[in-house]
Amino acid sequence: MKKILLACGSGVCTSTAAANKLKTELEKRGKAGMFTITQCKVAECVTKSEDYDLLVATTTVPNTVKCPYVMGLPFLTGIGIDKTVDKCIEILGI
Repeated sequence: MKKILLACGSGVCTSTAAANKLKTELEKRGKAGMFTITQCKVAECVTKSEDYDLLVATTTVPNTVKCPYVMGLPFLTGIGIDKTVDKCIEILGI
């Protein structure tokens, strides 16, 4: 089971929208049951990232995160979403 950490400024609004879209897109590609998504504030991502396989954030994150990072804005705008989901799948190896 791959662990995805999804961060935004407050850990609530934008991360919820992005998490729902990421989940939907991964499931459409046959990845249901292969991942979990946990939301957090961007201020928590450095500490929490060491326990995750991938960080997706809707805002800039510190360069000290401990796992691979993908910018999550496409999950909010819809622009470039396929490429971003493909990148997530590649990093996760699922």
